[in-house]
This record gives sequence, C-alpha cells and structure tokens, in this order.
Amino acid sequence: MSTPPTTGLRWNRLLLTGAAGKLGRELRPRLKRYCETLRLSHLEAMGEPGAGEEIVPADLADAAAVDSMVAGVDAIVHLGGISTEQRWEPILASNIVGLYNLYEAVRRHGVKRVVFASSNHVTGFYRQDESIDTRAPLRPDGLYGLSKAFGENLAQLYWDRHGIETVSLRIGSSFAEPLDRRMLATWISHDDLERLVVASLSAPVVGHSIIYGVSDNSTSWWDNTHAGHIGYRPQDSSEGFRAAVEARQPRLDRSDPAVIYQGGAFVRAEPDE
Repeated sequence: MSTPPTTGLRWNRLLLTGAAGKLGRELRPRLKRYCETLRLSHLEAMGEPGAGEEIVPADLADAAAVDSMVAGVDAIVHLGGISTEQRWEPILASNIVGLYNLYEAVRRHGVKRVVFASSNHVTGFYRQDESIDTRAPLRPDGLYGLSKAFGENLAQLYWDRHGIETVSLRIGSSFAEPLDRRMLATWISHDDLERLVVASLSAPVVGHSIIYGVSDNSTSWWDNTHAGHIGYRPQDSSEGFRAAVEARQPRLDRSDPAVIYQGGAFVRAEPDE
C-alpha cells in the first residue's frame, strides 16, 4: 500500500459505495486514512465495521435508502452499481435510476463533491490506433458504457443547475498488474488509483471534470491534458510487466474487434442472461 499523498486535508465522514466490490475492497483501508469516519455501502456483505467505519447497506434503486446513506457525509466516492455488461434491467436500476437517486440525495443534503466511477467504456469504440482526450465525443461500447455516459451527463447537469462538483473517473484496468496486452495501455495500479481518488477529492475547484484513470504507461491512448487542475500525478507504469505480458500473449488477431477497439472484449460482450 502506498504512502498517503500529502493533501493537508482530512474529512469528517466520507462515503464509499460499492465497498464490497473489487475496487471498493482495495480502497476501503486506504480511504480510512483520510477521514474520521468512513461510511461503507453495498448490498453484499462487507464484514464487521472496523475502527472509524460504519456500514449502511442501501439498494441504489431505493430512493429512501439512498437518502439515508448520503445523510451527514462530506463527500462521496461512488463505485456502486453494475460494473460489467449485463441485461438492461439491472443496469437501468443501479446505474441510471440509482445514480439519479444518489444525486438527488446529494442535492438535498448539501454534499459538495462526488467522485464518480465512470469508465473507459464510454469511449470504447475508438480504435486502439487512435489517441483521444477527455473532450472527444462519447462512443460507448455497450449498455454498461452507455449507462456511464448517462452518469457523466447527469453529473454535468447537477453541476450546472445545482453547483454540485463531480470528478468523473474513466477508470481503465485496475489490477495488481496488467493481465494482457490491452492492459499495457489501460492499466492503473492500486496505488495510482488511490492517488487519483484523493486528488479528485482534494483539488480546490473541479466543477464537473473528467479524467482517465490510468497509470504513467509507455503505451497510451488517453490524453489527460484538460484534467491537469486535478493534480493527479501517476507514479507507476505497466512497462515493467511488458516482457511477461507479451510472452503470455505473443500474437494478436488483428481482425478481432477486441484488438481493434479500445474497449477490448466489451465491444463484443453479450449481456449476461
């Protein structure tokens, strides 16, 4: 685990949704270092609360439960919702209705900032031989990516109309190490993910900002020039894993849509039945 960035800031109560998910479990002990109380929410079991933790389960589609979950927090790291390509109904309930419920609760309770886990899949139908920045038109690669595009637009609306600040994180591939050649471009280490989230919480002014969540990889499709004000400085790189990854995956099928497009396998993923 990394040394905490020096921000000079400490929150009274942070809310982490999706706390039992893969990235939620990784961020849970890390975020606790930046707040007096870390409120955790998920529908799945999260274990017993540790020191300085409180558990508030909530179904994102339940507006009353979401309102209770949000009450009394200073800022939110929102990882909750569906994170894979699935049927429309659960995506609608969690990622669209659920996100609307979250922002309405944020508005009612006067929460000033949300760090929203968007996804690189909002631009997944750009080709791997292209480089894009955060102002490129959206090209989602499936229903999941489409729901995250909705989330970014909802965040923009609540900034424009209600002054609620959001940093939308287009997270790449956050694993202990890159698993395949695509991840040599999309990988973000767990330590860099922490740096990204803390920078997004602590940047003085963000309005609604969008940033790709990626480490300092030699191969890169995404340009974060327009997000320099967030102050995210990645310190890790996928390059040290390149030889091992290329040995595991020596050949690529250049006709495979997962190789052609930045979204990888998501561009041909079928919704789970």
